[in-house]
Amino acid sequence: MGVYAKKSLELLREKIDLIEVVSSYVNLKAAGSSYKGICPFHEEKSPSFMIQKGESHYHCFGCGAHGDAIAFLMSYMKMSFVEAVETLAERFQVPLEEVEWERRDQGPTKKDLKEALLKASQFYHYYLLHSDEGHLALKYLFQRGLDLDFIRLFKVGLAPRKGLLFARFMQKHQFSAELLETAGLLKTLDNGKKKVFFSNRVTFPILDPGGSVIGFSARKISEETFGPKYINTPETPVFKKSHTLYGLSFSRRRIAKEKQAIVVEGQIDALRLIQAGFNITVAGQGTAFTEDHIKELLTLGITKVYLALDGDEAGRTAISKIGNLFQKEGVEVRVVPIPPGMDPDSLLREEGPLAFMELLEKSQDYLSFLLDYFSKDTDLSSPSQKNHLVQTIVKRIRSWDHPLMVHESLRKLARLTQVPEKLIGVGQEEVRRSVYVKREGSLSEVAIDPNRVLETDLLRWLFLLGESSPKLLKIIQDNLKPLHFATPICRRLFSVYMDNLIEKKPTDLLNIANNLESAEEQLLFSEIVQKKVNTERAEEGVVETVTKMLQHHWMEEREKIKIQIQSGRCTEEEILELAKRFDVIKSTPPEIVCETP
Repeated sequence: MGVYAKKSLELLREKIDLIEVVSSYVNLKAAGSSYKGICPFHEEKSPSFMIQKGESHYHCFGCGAHGDAIAFLMSYMKMSFVEAVETLAERFQVPLEEVEWERRDQGPTKKDLKEALLKASQFYHYYLLHSDEGHLALKYLFQRGLDLDFIRLFKVGLAPRKGLLFARFMQKHQFSAELLETAGLLKTLDNGKKKVFFSNRVTFPILDPGGSVIGFSARKISEETFGPKYINTPETPVFKKSHTLYGLSFSRRRIAKEKQAIVVEGQIDALRLIQAGFNITVAGQGTAFTEDHIKELLTLGITKVYLALDGDEAGRTAISKIGNLFQKEGVEVRVVPIPPGMDPDSLLREEGPLAFMELLEKSQDYLSFLLDYFSKDTDLSSPSQKNHLVQTIVKRIRSWDHPLMVHESLRKLARLTQVPEKLIGVGQEEVRRSVYVKREGSLSEVAIDPNRVLETDLLRWLFLLGESSPKLLKIIQDNLKPLHFATPICRRLFSVYMDNLIEKKPTDLLNIANNLESAEEQLLFSEIVQKKVNTERAEEGVVETVTKMLQHHWMEEREKIKIQIQSGRCTEEEILELAKRFDVIKSTPPEIVCETP
């Protein structure tokens, strides 16, 4: 995660043109001194989404949506804070200088790498469409059912058989060998010589949430080409295989809106489905779907996933593993019955989108799939084999982190296998206590400070909704002061926001980030604003959180006085004074003030 120097954020804030950013996604029309359009955050017929000329904020008079360019990209494009900052920095040509401790070396910057990768993508795409070698590759793609619209939409390209063509082109555009190797476009052989990473392969650009090229997936089109069917860009500063989902740049917003996703194996599978209208589709890198990939989808709030992997044994094995990772996180898994010997790409080519839609409707729940998968070659009339089958599935179910899901799945397994619930252990599930708290969107359990949880929740309401909700802001202002924060770093973030508010300075996300003094504060700020808030229960959530914080502070004050009295270091007069203070505090428990602004 980048932590950026103040001067970089200040320059970015000055350069951002909100109207230019928003007009890329919303049809804005000039209306006097403002621009208006149909709000992208709620359904409406008459435009109520407004931006005043020269202002750095948008506001919707229909749903109350309010924020700056960062908030817009986070809400509309479902980017994290850091992704939004980097996207805007690229758009407005602002170099982001990372703080010194974050920079491991002085090699090529991310901006330089993305420029090289974009130029490579343009070369590959042009070479596919305008060279003799490319025309042969086009025949292969046409045979696979990919048309020119598809190829142009997704910037499909061709890495030439002779790597020298590519190397000379990049050299002509002033990209050094060091930069190209860091970007994953060149590699060094054992003998020390440089060689292009991709050759004689069809290339599919991999994009980040902002639409920048960060790498390639490349498919061989001839058996003469050495290596596996697909190869991907190696790990680079901008491409992390375990974190990158292919197609997410096209599907991100729709996935966040529908709370569901389709997961496939291959890049062509993903692009074919997206082109056919199933634009909630993503692909891992082959069958290597990791916990980090799932985390990327969890941050978009998914509750259901369809696994549409290849209809062969390898695909079914992958479904067994990937499905379990999703189930652990409480996501409903549906298994799409792709026919044997087919994949989503071939299914769409041969039978069309309607056939795939029918398979989605016929999708199987994960537990039923597991039963079919593990019962293959199992004699269910044999008590020992049936026992082994049931225990295998029970063990997997008990690895899930949601007690209700475990309980109901065990009951269903008992019904499906006709085994008494008691023998399977229904009702004997272990419920995890609150010693550990699971972070939303996280796949690891960590010990959590309850005060910090409360306080970061409060800050999230404040940062993301404060400007657009005067009522919530007033509740927080009227009830909380920095002293009510038990965690120093949270106290500091609260103070920065409130100081800006009191001094009538901007309280947009970028300005708050720019006022933070340490890398630790920036990291926590990024973590806080990256997660979503439930606007439907905003007031209830704020009141509940403020109440708990006031009660905790009240109890802490009483406890401090008791410790002082019992310390043995106070005079009799001091003890009497402390006792009076204790009685006063005890007799005046906190009451939250909720006045309408």
